[in-house]
Amino acid sequence: MMWSRASAGLVAGFFLAAALVGLVGWALPGPWQSTIVPGLVVFFPLWIGAAGVAFGFSSGRRAWGWLGGLALVGFGALWALRALGWVQ
Repeated sequence: MMWSRASAGLVAGFFLAAALVGLVGWALPGPWQSTIVPGLVVFFPLWIGAAGVAFGFSSGRRAWGWLGGLALVGFGALWALRALGWVQ
């Protein structure tokens, strides 16, 4: 049971942190290229935070469900912003 929460934190948490960094990078004013270095600096603590949050769930299934679902929502928002032409 611990391994399923750990893998959820590492895999789904990675994608959740990537989606969050992407959304913030596109939300800030100016070209998104200027947010690459700060995004890389912030990415690792976000990923570790998501991995830590995974151990707060009562089961690995819930950790995978929540973290994976939030990652899908984040990447869906990135895709929607790009499809609507609101970001370049």
